[in-house]
Amino acid sequence: MKAIAVLPGRADSARLTEIAKPSVTDIPAGRGVLVRVLRVGLDGTDKEINAAEYGTAPPGEDMLITGHESLGIVAETGPAVTELAPGDYVVARVRRAGTSLYDLIDTPDMTTDDDYFEHGISRVHGFLTEYYVEEPRYLIRVPRQLAHVAVLLEPTSVAEKGILQAYDIQRRLKVWQPRRAAVLGAGTIGLLATMILRNRGLAVTTFGLDEPPYLNSDLVEALGASYVSTKQHSLHEAADGGYDLVFEATGYAPIVFDAMHSLLAKNGVLILSSVTGGTRRVEVPADAINLDFVLGNKVMFGTVNANREHFEAGVRDLALTEAQYPGWLSRLLTHPVHGLDHYPEALGALGTPGAIKVYLEIAAA
Repeated sequence: MKAIAVLPGRADSARLTEIAKPSVTDIPAGRGVLVRVLRVGLDGTDKEINAAEYGTAPPGEDMLITGHESLGIVAETGPAVTELAPGDYVVARVRRAGTSLYDLIDTPDMTTDDDYFEHGISRVHGFLTEYYVEEPRYLIRVPRQLAHVAVLLEPTSVAEKGILQAYDIQRRLKVWQPRRAAVLGAGTIGLLATMILRNRGLAVTTFGLDEPPYLNSDLVEALGASYVSTKQHSLHEAADGGYDLVFEATGYAPIVFDAMHSLLAKNGVLILSSVTGGTRRVEVPADAINLDFVLGNKVMFGTVNANREHFEAGVRDLALTEAQYPGWLSRLLTHPVHGLDHYPEALGALGTPGAIKVYLEIAAA
């Protein structure tokens, strides 16, 4: 069967290749689930892996099948599988368990291992192929009514994790009742974070670079949130008393220090979700930032990936959004590309004007 693979460490090595079709018997004790891949979303991670910025092949292999944002349909189950049945739509978790305490309690997204396991990224093959086999615990069942937008579940889970952990952290305040939130970045993660926060009833301001009107600003406003272009207004100008929760998803690290100093209200929490591999340096008002955080009881934390709890929260938020704002999620699916053979076209679409979610249509249900 077909798959898209890279040679980690070699730039622009993505290619179409042939691999053996997996079997439910590849998972021991009758616990295998064979999944036919329907759609795979692409993001900057896939582009960076093809550019040889990172990416690690599975042990004993020289190639890595890429793709971590999946949607599939169960084709076959092993005899000991009771959680899923053929015909179920599923999305696979990205992280696989390692050896740390956190891996052992099924939260591999919190691993303390230096070597981690991540489909399509690190030491585990990804989903840009026709079939894969997995254990039931790593699969999230998706209602049939959400199948048309479920390729968005993996990025939704990333935003869900950050927001749920912010609420967990803020239990320190006993009566924390956030009313205002800021989202930095109006790309896929920023839009999904805006959606989640609006579903929680917060007044949300989403900051993007481009001037409105354009699709992303329209999507923000369609949720009842406000859009602000940082070309037109600085964060300081738009702070207006500060925000209880700030979700950063820009990919531009220097803005973090502006947010720390300008946006965060007393007792506020700042969530960092961008993975930035650059070498930027900035000069910051260190004393003022430190003083604000100490006297204002403020918190900043980083978040990466997600576990089952966050994927399942994502299913609920996608369902709620589809019910309240019919068609909104479909507007995020801007760039469909048909067939694994056209992977270069999909990769090239990343970052182009108007692109929110680029994805490959691999098979029909």
